[in-house]
Amino acid sequence: MHMKSIPVYLLILTVLLSACGGPAAAPEAVPETVIETVEIEVPVTLTPAPEEPATVSFWHTYSENSPEVSMLIDTLIPMFEEQNPDITVEALSVPYDDFRSKLITSIAGGIAPDLARVDIIWVPELAEMGALAALDTEMADFDDYRAAVFPGPLSTTYWQGHYYGLPMTTNTKVWFYNQDLYTQAGLDGPPATIDELPAMCDSLKDLDEELYLFAADGTFAWVMLPWIWSFGGAVTDPEVTQASGYLNSPETVAAYEFWLEMMNRDCFAPVVLGSGIDPYTGFAQGQYASIDNGPWSFPILQGQYPDMELFTAPFPAGDGGSINVVGGEDIILFEQSPNKEAATAFLRFVLSSEYQLKMAEVGQLPVRPDLIGSDYIQGHPYYAVFLEQLETSQARTAHPDWQAMDEIITTAGQLILRGESSPQDALDAAAAEIDALLAP
Repeated sequence: MHMKSIPVYLLILTVLLSACGGPAAAPEAVPETVIETVEIEVPVTLTPAPEEPATVSFWHTYSENSPEVSMLIDTLIPMFEEQNPDITVEALSVPYDDFRSKLITSIAGGIAPDLARVDIIWVPELAEMGALAALDTEMADFDDYRAAVFPGPLSTTYWQGHYYGLPMTTNTKVWFYNQDLYTQAGLDGPPATIDELPAMCDSLKDLDEELYLFAADGTFAWVMLPWIWSFGGAVTDPEVTQASGYLNSPETVAAYEFWLEMMNRDCFAPVVLGSGIDPYTGFAQGQYASIDNGPWSFPILQGQYPDMELFTAPFPAGDGGSINVVGGEDIILFEQSPNKEAATAFLRFVLSSEYQLKMAEVGQLPVRPDLIGSDYIQGHPYYAVFLEQLETSQARTAHPDWQAMDEIITTAGQLILRGESSPQDALDAAAAEIDALLAP
């Protein structure tokens, strides 16, 4: 309760009577009424309405009974609720394959959650629908959080001049290599540059003609973008208005020409075209000397091949640098949320160092570069190289039609590597198709 002075206006009635000449005398004038206004301050006690507890709904795709869900439900949400006793967080796990359709249905029905952890490639589409609240206008301290996270993951939340989320978890890929094969072939270590790869292939072929230097499982953007970017190429201009001049630029064409050369020399495995064993199996069995993949590869490979020792390095650099692709999830706030203040409180908690480091214990890479120097990350057996790569990794093109763009890129790559079209012709056609998608 607090006191507040409220101005009150009093009316003072004054009657002025003329002088009397005697009891029998008639009045000489009509009495005059004068109204005066006087302002005084009256202290009044105001009782504010009590704050009601808020319930924040948070949807995510962590699998039921997974370590991530246990950490979220058993440790992190209770930690937040203890710090914020007026806020309750209700978390709902939704299978990934159903998540996008469930979100769109809930938005249409006016029953969207307050917050959700979504695939980074969905943010522009949801923002374009008008479903998301712009955090740079909703949060007065947004700039502090923008400055605290890796720029690559942050870029996935930007659409049409606003930020519609913040990175929640992130990942990227690095170069995995078989140290035994490298040593037997006389290789000193992993490649620092792409220019080193042809000679490395020759050394491996001298050791065993059946060996492949590198393997990947398709020509979709997740595979090809690191090569495109590291060669100095791009998919579109920075403003995402056209692909012509970018996807078919000399730099991007050079990336595909290099791939075609390495395929023709049997340096890169034919699994990229669907032939042969998958990259994990071939790598574990010693047929593929190198792959590029994410931090999830450690538990997968070590679970299946417990005696295998894994070695990693940053992606080899080209004229554009050492650049790989950003993956992960963003946390978003829905425009329909009736609890925006409480929801943004939990969102801030998700970006805190305590939350990020606890989730790192169950396999989630932190989104904050300042945590690279933490004792936990420095002592971790494999996180450091991924966080180092994240400093230069880039996100896939932020656009509602990205899925269609990815299909176009995939098709162009297949045509090139199957020898059905030259790199320039295939990329000219692909750029024109993407231009049509980007046309206003």
